[in-house]
Amino acid sequence: MTPAIHLSSQLAVNVLDARSLLSAFGVLGVAVVLFAETGLLIGFFLPGDSLLFTAGLLATDTGGSLHLPLGPLLAAAAVGALAGAQAGYLLGRKGGRALLERSHSQRLHEGARRAEELLERYGHGRAVVLARFVPVVRTVLNPMAGALGVPLRTFTLWQVVGSLVWSLGLTLAGYALGSSVPNVDRYLLPLVALIVVVSLLPLAAELYRARRSAKVAER
Repeated sequence: MTPAIHLSSQLAVNVLDARSLLSAFGVLGVAVVLFAETGLLIGFFLPGDSLLFTAGLLATDTGGSLHLPLGPLLAAAAVGALAGAQAGYLLGRKGGRALLERSHSQRLHEGARRAEELLERYGHGRAVVLARFVPVVRTVLNPMAGALGVPLRTFTLWQVVGSLVWSLGLTLAGYALGSSVPNVDRYLLPLVALIVVVSLLPLAAELYRARRSAKVAER
């Protein structure tokens, strides 16, 4: 492949598609995407859950033409998640609310509201860990924690726990499935769709509880 063709293929990457991202950028793309999704408010739309699971699948010998080395993949996932969360917290301390107020994304503002509710309902440590498993909320909770004055030591401790469980857990889950199911790459799209649906269940449950509580309060 010539440099020009390779560059054009990277520029044409679909940032919403995990396999497209991995095909274009490989292991390095995992670190960059996780950093952006968990550290920068503009990364709320990136497919963190499906990216990790798909990368784990592609680290097996059944990954087809695209194969990712497991060791570097796990390291990239951990570094991207850890660095992203810490950067998001520092961003929030320096002006997270101002950045959020300038955004016109309804989805982002909804995620911020959920992040505040998590911090209030579950406490700092538990909320930081739980947020890792909720799309959009994991993007905004880190800056919100900084903006709301969550102690640095508390945030750092629990974000390390949440980051490692989330990033390494999903990657190894994909790897385990790919290692045990022959030709698992044939079922990649349905599996990724399932992961996306499962990752949205906590947010859906929170929305349902909030609406139910609102109806009870109106009575």
